[in-house]
Amino acid sequence: MGMNDMTETNYTPVPLPARGPAISEIGYDMTSTAGILGAGTVGKAVARFFLAAGRNVVISNSRGPDSLGEVIAELGTGAEAGTSAQAAQAPLVVLATPWTAVESTLAALPPWSGNTLVDATNAIKVYDPPTVDLFDFGDRTSSEVVASLAPGASVIKAFNHIPFTRLLSPVPDGEQHALFVSGDDTAAKADLRSVLEANDFAVIDLGDLATGSRIQQTGGPLGGLDLRLSAAG
Repeated sequence: MGMNDMTETNYTPVPLPARGPAISEIGYDMTSTAGILGAGTVGKAVARFFLAAGRNVVISNSRGPDSLGEVIAELGTGAEAGTSAQAAQAPLVVLATPWTAVESTLAALPPWSGNTLVDATNAIKVYDPPTVDLFDFGDRTSSEVVASLAPGASVIKAFNHIPFTRLLSPVPDGEQHALFVSGDDTAAKADLRSVLEANDFAVIDLGDLATGSRIQQTGGPLGGLDLRLSAAG
C-alpha cells in the first residue's frame, strides 16, 4: 500500500506567506520556541518536555487557537496557542498528529527553509490491540514519507517507539528511560538531545533517517521496546 492509500481530505489550500522573522505573529521570540503540530496526548507531553528545558512552545491543532484554552491552562507559563502556520515558524517543530492527518497538515504550511521537523508519528492504519496494522510505503520508511512532504525541512525521528503512557511512567532511582533519535542533521539532533537530556532521558542516536527510523518505528526491532539505562552509566 503506497501514498495513494493515505486518507484524503477535502480542503482548499490557502496561499500562505513565507516564514516570518525571529519574532512571531503572536509575539514570541521564535529562536527559543518549539512549535507543536497536534495537541493530543503526544503533543501536550512533548510540549511539557520543551517547557521543562526552558523553551517556549506554540501549540496548534486542526480546530484553531480558540479551541486550545484548556490545553494552554494545563501547560502553563511559556505555552501559547497558535495556528499551524504560526507553530511552523519555530526553528524546531514537532509533528504530533495522527498519521491520517500528516499529509493535509504539512501541505497547508509555508515552505520549509532549514527548520528542524521532529517526526513523532507512526504510520498506523488500525490500532486495536493486539491488532496493529500499518500503512505500507514499500522501501521507504514513514519518516522518509514525511521528509518528502516537507521539502527543505531537516527531519528527525523521535518520540515514537513506545506509547507515551509508558514513556512518562516513573522509573526507579538511578534509571532513565531511553529515547531513540534518527536523522541526517547532526546539529539538529544535538539541539533535540539537549532538550531530552534536560528531562532526564538517556538519548540513543541511531544514525541517519533512513536507517534509524526503520529500526525505531512501529514494526521495527526497537518499536515497543521500553529500554531503561542506568543513570550512572
